[in-house]
Amino acid sequence: MTIKNILIDLDGTLTDPKTGIHGSIHFALEKLGQPLADEFDLDWTIGPPLKASLAKLLNTQDDDLAEQALQAYRERFSVTGLFENEVYPSVAETLQQLQSQGYALFLATAKPTVYAKQILIHFDLAQYFTEMYGSELTGERTNKADLIAYILEQQQLDAQQCIMVGDRQYDIIGARANGIETIAVSYGYGTAEELAQAQPVTQISQFSALIECVNELNIERKVS
Repeated sequence: MTIKNILIDLDGTLTDPKTGIHGSIHFALEKLGQPLADEFDLDWTIGPPLKASLAKLLNTQDDDLAEQALQAYRERFSVTGLFENEVYPSVAETLQQLQSQGYALFLATAKPTVYAKQILIHFDLAQYFTEMYGSELTGERTNKADLIAYILEQQQLDAQQCIMVGDRQYDIIGARANGIETIAVSYGYGTAEELAQAQPVTQISQFSALIECVNELNIERKVS
């Protein structure tokens, strides 16, 4: 079956959210009296569910404390952090071309939908997506496998006609759990080792390569 639907991650794939996420994490932990050094490595927090990352940073298993940190994070992120963000090169042009070629594009991010939509609208990218899906503020669907299963159900998509595009192992593992392969982007926040271990169907070093990549995969499927 040919690929007709493309599920696309947000952070580390369409945009680089580093400044906003890092700043909001620093704000949250300082508010809880456990400030981090400015040079503390936080890149690993971009991609996985945030509450678990905050708990790890706080070295706690106390769910209430992790929830306090999450709420403090959102206090800054919802106003300032979500716009401290930068669209990767050629994203808009590539999405436009994919849409014009007849592909249905769906956002699939662990970030809460309310923030994800604001970001894509702010950067004028929402127009290219059939629908935008993320998690709930209450925590549902922060797991990528759950999110993708939800998208397939809501849109009545055939997994064999879908491909996932993302930068972390969570995208690859979550997609595969639903019978979908992944094209990994190597410019995001997944390390080379992480992506090699997760084994996406292929990798691209710039978003613009996605058009040729998907078209080539469709040619291969037709031949086989």
